[in-house]
Amino acid sequence: MNLTMIGSGYVGLVSGACFAEFGANVTCVDKDESKINALLNGKIPIYEPGLDDLVERNVKAGRLSFSLELEKAVKNSDLIFIAVGTPTRRGDGHADLKYVYAAAEEIASYLDGYTVIVDKSTVPVGTAREVARVIAKTNPDADFDVASNPEFLREGSAIGDFMRPDRVVLGIESDRAETLLRELYRPLNLISAPIHVTNLESAELIKYASNAFLATKISFINEISQLCEKVGADVHSVAKGMGMDKRIGNKFLHAGPGYGGSCFPKDTLALIRIAQEHGSSCRIVESVVEVNAAQKAAMVSKIRSAMGDSVSGKKIGVLGLAFKPETDDMRDAPALSILPALLDKGAEVKAHDPESMEEAKKILPETLQYCDNLDEVVTDADAVVLMTEWNQYRGLDLEDVISKMKGNVFIDLRNVYENETMQKYGFEYFCVGR
Repeated sequence: MNLTMIGSGYVGLVSGACFAEFGANVTCVDKDESKINALLNGKIPIYEPGLDDLVERNVKAGRLSFSLELEKAVKNSDLIFIAVGTPTRRGDGHADLKYVYAAAEEIASYLDGYTVIVDKSTVPVGTAREVARVIAKTNPDADFDVASNPEFLREGSAIGDFMRPDRVVLGIESDRAETLLRELYRPLNLISAPIHVTNLESAELIKYASNAFLATKISFINEISQLCEKVGADVHSVAKGMGMDKRIGNKFLHAGPGYGGSCFPKDTLALIRIAQEHGSSCRIVESVVEVNAAQKAAMVSKIRSAMGDSVSGKKIGVLGLAFKPETDDMRDAPALSILPALLDKGAEVKAHDPESMEEAKKILPETLQYCDNLDEVVTDADAVVLMTEWNQYRGLDLEDVISKMKGNVFIDLRNVYENETMQKYGFEYFCVGR
């Protein structure tokens, strides 16, 4: 089976490499010449554990290739996946679909024989039908179907999510399209992964509803963490007690500085706009967005309070910048709102992250200092802030850390450590909801 993946970003590259691992012949096409050249030279433009080995193996096997030329790839394809970006549109919160529709229009002129065009990008309800309209208008003789196949990849564990999914969602309106897509995903039969076939609109909404629900769990436990601090409860214990209920589950009940990343912030906003466009309401999701913004602001207040209500002239070492571990993604990371606020208040901030510092340099203030190792971060610091729970920050040599610091304040925004342990080493310890 021959596939074209339009877009070689996170979704396109991971999905393309995984389909190649399934045995398909995959061509990843992108308009970014520097990205394609990097891939052709064996350089992976994003950090995702295991992706470099997966790409290298399938390139060597001749099943995965990269190109700037769309025409040749499209003409040889059985299925074409649109995996371009759908960022939040400035000003109104809608998903910006210009790249999706541009791809559809370009595809249309090159179609040769029956082809299934698949929306892999996260797109609002109605997008697949509009893609079909654009293609039919551009090439009235085209023999094609449009399907929706949303991705559910978590950054940092994307390959495992693709290879061992909870479910595969297919929005389909023809038997021919269903036959091709089921054949593509046939390797998952070995692990009995469920394939959920539905209509286009339902498939598109499943993605948004899923992400909004997970974001709701995060904002809920973050609000409960604020209450825990007021009444003397322990949010860890509360979350554990909640999670034991099988109707609730223990996933996404970890209090912290708020959610970020490429999906939750833009997908919650897009779902709100979709509802408004159709005369419906999403009041719960609207509250989720508000609570998340408030949680990030509360972290700034927590840091200032821990340092005597002023950070002016204080040296703060920050551990972690990415929105979560095992990724270099800085999109909507809590660090983007917390660190500028500290710098604006006169703090001297030094930071370390195993993977995301180059990305951070593009978007954080120039006054932020970057450190190549942990010693640089903690030396002479009045306080240390644990922002992202990378594994290397989970097992710090606490005796060594406090010996290098000038102060003794440790602010743990991910609740990695226990108060008794930190006090034993002489830290003044602050965390979230405990």
